[in-house]
Amino acid sequence: MLQNNSMLAQLKQQMRDNTPRAEGVIKATERGFGFLETDAGESYFVPPPAMKKVLHGDRVEATIHQEGEKTSAEPETLIETGMQRFIARLQKREGRLAVLPDHPSIKQPLKTRIKRNLDEDSLSDGDWVVARLVRHPLKPDDRAFFTQVDELVAKADNPAVPWRVTLARHALEQASPEAGDSWPILDEGLAREDLTEQPFFTIDGESTRDMDDALRIESRAEGGWQLSVAIADPTAYVEEGHAADLEARTRAFTVYLPGQNVTMLPEVLSDDLCSLREGLDRPVLACTLNVNADGSLGDFRFFAATARSHARLSYDNVSDWLEGQGNWTPDAVIAEQLKALEDMTEARSAWRAEHALVFKDRPDYVFDLDPAGNVLDVRTEHRRIANRMIEEAMIVANACCAQLLSESVGHGIFNVHRAFEPEKADAAHEFLTAQDISVEPESLVELPRYRDLKRALEARDDAWLDARLRRFQGFTKMSAKPGPHFGLGLAAYATWTSPIRKYGDMVNHRLIKRVLKGEQAPAEASQATTEQLTERRRLNRMAERDVKDWLYVRYLTPATVEGETFDAEIISINRGGMRVRLIANGATVFIPAPLMHSDRDKVVIDDKEGRIQIEGVERFKLGDSTRIVLTEAREETRSLVGRPADV
Repeated sequence: MLQNNSMLAQLKQQMRDNTPRAEGVIKATERGFGFLETDAGESYFVPPPAMKKVLHGDRVEATIHQEGEKTSAEPETLIETGMQRFIARLQKREGRLAVLPDHPSIKQPLKTRIKRNLDEDSLSDGDWVVARLVRHPLKPDDRAFFTQVDELVAKADNPAVPWRVTLARHALEQASPEAGDSWPILDEGLAREDLTEQPFFTIDGESTRDMDDALRIESRAEGGWQLSVAIADPTAYVEEGHAADLEARTRAFTVYLPGQNVTMLPEVLSDDLCSLREGLDRPVLACTLNVNADGSLGDFRFFAATARSHARLSYDNVSDWLEGQGNWTPDAVIAEQLKALEDMTEARSAWRAEHALVFKDRPDYVFDLDPAGNVLDVRTEHRRIANRMIEEAMIVANACCAQLLSESVGHGIFNVHRAFEPEKADAAHEFLTAQDISVEPESLVELPRYRDLKRALEARDDAWLDARLRRFQGFTKMSAKPGPHFGLGLAAYATWTSPIRKYGDMVNHRLIKRVLKGEQAPAEASQATTEQLTERRRLNRMAERDVKDWLYVRYLTPATVEGETFDAEIISINRGGMRVRLIANGATVFIPAPLMHSDRDKVVIDDKEGRIQIEGVERFKLGDSTRIVLTEAREETRSLVGRPADV
């Protein structure tokens, strides 16, 4: 009778309406409790019993309870689960099935079933699988967590686990596309100039197979240089709408991982028919451009051609020769061009430093692996002169592409980068003002003013300031419309120099060909297309990082046993501690607060300012150089742990 009492129902509703509530994301801890983090930056304690109804990453609505001075949150309504599809390890014991999600903040196994089209007998304890959450305690009519295994990723003893699991985690393809039987050149109505006798050359890494750019350069009598850039032309073989084109559009990029590449195009195209291999005639899309003696860009012309690489050069050999070391020597024709390209690079770099912007040099870290995927060594590769030569040639060629598409088509695939997202520009301005840096708000959002600001900030050589500013800065996005690239300091930037490995470059190739043939361009790429390209690039970079983290743990495990000491740079600070990057090999190591001092209460972390005090004295800040001791390598979470060397 009471259940049907309207006054009781009304009272319950009033109580519900008067109960404080909050929406946020669940953050789990290793000790069973968690926190509800709201979008406004508030944090509420979630006790262990309540945590059994949620998973790390769930977005929920919770009731807020106040008992004395203690405030806690009780999740009540699921808004969005943080783990719809996930990677896990299968637990198959005594006829019972469960999966343990591969996530550092989720420790509880979840009951599971096997998808019907999978053979349960072929699955073993410890195998890596893709699973899906089908029941959640906060969903209506669900009383507990329950999952389904949809796919086997790798057997537990497969040496390729780091690669297979990482690609599956990010829903990236595990192998290159299948190839067709025949790849004739399809371009019709496109005249090709014969460049086969001109001494083009390539400069790449020793192991590169998908060579997509070849160069030819001459010094001009009036000063400056004429540079010809010949780019591999996969659109000569792959018609728009063809199965290989649709697959390339989905993949968007070639995935480069240590020890493995997953190509965007079938390997017969990327590594053979399109690759500008020495001594072989290839269809290319080319641009001949003039660079003035002061490094400024002059006239340019795009055209289709057939070209032949007369020399396959490597970065190290070219750099050694130009720096007067090593035993390698190019022939006279190539040697003259390399000297000219070096001179053009220095002029172009100086021009960009004054009129645009130049990235700071950062080393690359290269993994040497044996056939089983074990790390033999991690080498540091600095950007040498040959790398800079190719970089400057590609930047100027892509600047020409941006100008052509902007003026002749009005759209394409542009790389647009704003230094500060509009919603963060005000906060960035407040931060700079607090640092006694007087700057007009327009300097954060207008390219000409930003160039001046960036040069002024770099002149301060303040690593802490640089690191703090990154919190407010935006990322490069793909756009159908021209837009500024603040990172390069250019008004527009559109790449066309890597069509073997970037689908956006294939799109730009097709638009350039329309201009050459005098045809009307198709409609511009949709926002969904540019967002998909941006997202796939993000996933590729995350996959590369994740595989490297896995390999670093395996490689540095002996160093943790020996307590080896490393020089490092502080790259981030959060409430739990700080992350550093090892100078010797690029590995990222976490230094938890309890390892900074025996008394955790004496460690005060200001994560917003990026500073750490110990016993009232500032000891660490973002951008600092420090020395750390490796103490632990955790393969289950692919993480390295260390402590300050002087503790």
